[in-house]
Amino acid sequence: MRRSAAVAGGAALTGLAGQAHAADEPAPGESSPLERAGGATIAPSDARYPGLTTGNNQRFVARPEYVKMIKSSGDAVRALSDAIKAGKRVSVRSGGHCFADFVCHPDAKVILDFSEMTAVGYDPSLRAFSVEPGARLLNVYEALYKGWGVTIPGGTCYSVGIGGHIAGGGYGLLSRRNGLVVDHLYAVEVVVASASGEVKVVRATREAGDPNRDLWWAHAGGGGGNFGLVTRYWFRSPGATGSTPGNQLIQPPSTVLVSAVGIPWSQLDQQGFTRLVKNYGAWFEANSAADNKNRHLSSIMNISSQANGVIGLFTQVDATVPGASQLLDEYLAAITAGVGATVKALDKPNGELPALPQLAAARQLPWLQATRLIATSNSTLNDPAVRGAHKSAYLRKNFTDTQVAALYAALTDPNYKNARTMAILFSYGGQVNAVAPDATAYAQRSSAFKLLFQTFWNDPAQDDTHLGWIRGMYGKFFAETGGVPGLNGQSDGCYINYPDSDMADPKINTSGVPWHALYYKDNYARLQQVKKRWDPADVFRHSLSVAPAK
Repeated sequence: MRRSAAVAGGAALTGLAGQAHAADEPAPGESSPLERAGGATIAPSDARYPGLTTGNNQRFVARPEYVKMIKSSGDAVRALSDAIKAGKRVSVRSGGHCFADFVCHPDAKVILDFSEMTAVGYDPSLRAFSVEPGARLLNVYEALYKGWGVTIPGGTCYSVGIGGHIAGGGYGLLSRRNGLVVDHLYAVEVVVASASGEVKVVRATREAGDPNRDLWWAHAGGGGGNFGLVTRYWFRSPGATGSTPGNQLIQPPSTVLVSAVGIPWSQLDQQGFTRLVKNYGAWFEANSAADNKNRHLSSIMNISSQANGVIGLFTQVDATVPGASQLLDEYLAAITAGVGATVKALDKPNGELPALPQLAAARQLPWLQATRLIATSNSTLNDPAVRGAHKSAYLRKNFTDTQVAALYAALTDPNYKNARTMAILFSYGGQVNAVAPDATAYAQRSSAFKLLFQTFWNDPAQDDTHLGWIRGMYGKFFAETGGVPGLNGQSDGCYINYPDSDMADPKINTSGVPWHALYYKDNYARLQQVKKRWDPADVFRHSLSVAPAK
């Protein structure tokens, strides 16, 4: 990646010391991307338009004047400049997995789509791995691991675009072992707009002396679509030494132990359900410390509705650590102790947990093979007509009796028999909690596990029914803290990568806790200052966007 003083189309890139560089540096023998043809402009008359004006959640469909496919930083500069000059509101997409209407909302006149920017490579000048925002998670894992034997501790859904996943924090099955993805973020390249509409490309790193470091900090958990157009991320783990690429980023376990089992609803009464859920909460509360010896185990419990028939438990353990098999056995015994139900292999699709009948007993698999297996097994999110509603929370301590009772009542409600309804418990803690809450924009650094409440359906006529159910359930679950997850107590707010616009609606969120406190806690004021510096005209905005400081 060569530096150049050439600047095309008025676009400059602010480097590590503030010097100007070309927005895209070509490889030897290549023409500059600024001189190449840009991505397609897709109007409503184009056959591709319907498929590019919605994402995975069919509740949200946009009607923009056009969709602009972006192929380079220079292309992004031109596209943003054109939209600003024409006074058109923009929205930004990488993978299309946003749960809310950040991209596909009625006010969006131009969608800037980065799904064609998918390159993954190594940049020796920064000793870091570069990833473009349109790359999908599974492709990133495969490229990094096959090329250099490294990875990032990202999510399990294969088709999530890395652009928004990283900006919100990035969590996965290796996070208890290795932290969040943003804990390994070294630099970011962003197309930003000034108050006067001037557009430029800025590179920001985590280096203490970087004058643009605040922009890096904001992208380490501050949420997507807030500050500019991310055109490239670079990853290098803290403490990496030398110049060998394979030493610059974490290496995943060569093999992992995987287990996928189910607990039949038919064998559960309320007492058994309560014991099961509290067993999970107790184990991860007890094992949430950053240096906990059991941080090499991660587990997802999918508490599906009674209509689904089974509650699923997926567990992965680093098979290279001493006593891995014993750790898995003891964990499964602890989770099922006193439940009074027979654990069996999963034999049907179960929401966000994979259907893995071949894993009746725990199996040892190569890490990449296990990652592929988990990533591609979600039938619900692969439904092209699915509509969904989602709500999230972090818990620092085990469930209260009120919470478990509310969850049981909602999932066994005889008037709401939707098999695609669930509360998913994601194990947290470990190395996620090793970082100070203000070191990155990602503030929740003391949780034991995270919850995702969600329900899916297909018929638009049923929207009110399903939205009413999940809103009622969420309010009752957090009745002790005003209907939302309280802060710094047993619960600790919400996850911005599971955005819920209800939190900003005073008719629904009547707790008195503002939405930005739930997602960003004490980091919001600093995010507002970053916004004021880099997007003072509020070009990048959506239903939960950071507002510039006044």
